[in-house]
Amino acid sequence: MTYVNNILRFTMVVMFAALIGCQCITHFNDPTNTYTPETTYQKLIGEYPFIDIASRAVPETVQEIKNITYVRYGERALKLDLYLPKATSTQQKAGIVFVHGGGWRAGYRTNFTPMAIGLAKRGYVAATISYRLSPEAQYPAAIHDAKAAIRWLRKHAKKYGINPEQIAVGGGSAGGQIANLVGVTNGLEKFDPQTKSSDVSSAVQAIVNIDGLSDFTSEAARLHEDDPRKKPSAAGFWFGGRYAEKTALWHEASPIFYVNKNTPPILFLISAQERFSVGHKEMIEKMKPFGIPHQATQIPDSPHSFWLFEPWLQPSVEIVAKFLDQQFKTMRSDNAR
Repeated sequence: MTYVNNILRFTMVVMFAALIGCQCITHFNDPTNTYTPETTYQKLIGEYPFIDIASRAVPETVQEIKNITYVRYGERALKLDLYLPKATSTQQKAGIVFVHGGGWRAGYRTNFTPMAIGLAKRGYVAATISYRLSPEAQYPAAIHDAKAAIRWLRKHAKKYGINPEQIAVGGGSAGGQIANLVGVTNGLEKFDPQTKSSDVSSAVQAIVNIDGLSDFTSEAARLHEDDPRKKPSAAGFWFGGRYAEKTALWHEASPIFYVNKNTPPILFLISAQERFSVGHKEMIEKMKPFGIPHQATQIPDSPHSFWLFEPWLQPSVEIVAKFLDQQFKTMRSDNAR
């Protein structure tokens, strides 16, 4: 009888899906996901009464293409939004994939829309991605997703006028840590299951880490991310256990341990709240012997999540654009030799 009931329930699900024409699941709904510019604004306005939420209005000079599926896992479809400069040009443009923050368990890709628009206005093709958050899939799912998005951008480079040899990854807060780890693990199969079935690389040529951790194992990071009063902490939930329980994973997810001669150039764009960017100074010290280009710039008197708001967004866009211009211009010069 149970078998028959299961068959009936399965049949009803299939018929309902056919009726509404839904071929895939595009959202994982979590009522606790409240990390938006609007909710963050309410927390910050008391201390920073001069701030405004950064505009997501798309100017005439930028083309927006929304809700593009970049990867599927069974019925689950992950989406991205793409922002391109409208100006016609035969020159290929550099691309960047943006990963939103939210403690690995919250947030939306639209949180990075203003930054993506700002980069598109400066000649870049920028993608903002949704990825599997920890209530849906724990570490390292988000890393797999971000690499899949990079691979999608490179695979469609010709269609969107992108230089496939000039793709960066960036993100803020948890998204900054994800972007950093994605970038420093170029070519490591354990972080990229798709590499077995695809001849398109997920490697990036530059990294933009905006106020994201570089070392989960440091004492400063563990004081915050492994706080026993948090049951669990955001990092603990992502890893499926506290530091003492999942030490290997906390170490494995720390970008600082992957620095080598092939590490891409990295921009660390940080707030005045130092605990969020823990490990970036030590990571830079590891990069120096290899001569890897790097930059660390602090936005003065800024809160965490500063990139969601004016007056900080526009200066942040300028810093990111200038850094990427420098790296990719150098690459173009080297290739011309």
